[in-house]
Amino acid sequence: MPRAKRLVSDDTVFHIVQRGNNKQTIFKEDEDFERFLSIIRKYLSKFKVEIYHYCLMRNHIHILLKIFKKETLAKIMQGIFQSYRFYYKRKYGYIGYLYQGRYKSELIQDDSYLSECGRYIERNPVRAGIVKKPYEYRWSSCKHYTSGQKDDMVTENPLYESFGKTIEARRYSYEEYVSTARPYEEMIDRQFGIYI
Repeated sequence: MPRAKRLVSDDTVFHIVQRGNNKQTIFKEDEDFERFLSIIRKYLSKFKVEIYHYCLMRNHIHILLKIFKKETLAKIMQGIFQSYRFYYKRKYGYIGYLYQGRYKSELIQDDSYLSECGRYIERNPVRAGIVKKPYEYRWSSCKHYTSGQKDDMVTENPLYESFGKTIEARRYSYEEYVSTARPYEEMIDRQFGIYI
């Protein structure tokens, strides 16, 4: 059966999810996380894309991004995932499929879901039991929003300013927001086939 065509247009926001094949680990060491982020930076310098939120887990990846030209999505995602796959295969002598099929992309059409999606992404390490608070996790965009620790990959979510009139108020409100669990999180995990 042919794959369903992605619905992509100019000026759109997507939640991208990629998983390791058969739930396998795709980031074994800190160097692997760092390499993946450096690959993203390389492609951000080539294409006009804004990354609002991201989280790299051991066996899957979340990226919330905005594209401005529809052809950019396929090019940047293919480049990032292929480059990392080549690195991983060279480093570990790996043979076979690193990823479980092509990446998933969910179109974000509603402003209210734009913040919720970012919140869901940054809560992954909490749901996995790795950290107690989302901002404690090293491989996500959360610290950018909660502590002002600058992340050169992140373009602030356009709704971030609504969290407060001052930067301190925004950081405090966002920290409270992202630290609060929602009942639908496990349902979304199942929808994306995430195994935390």
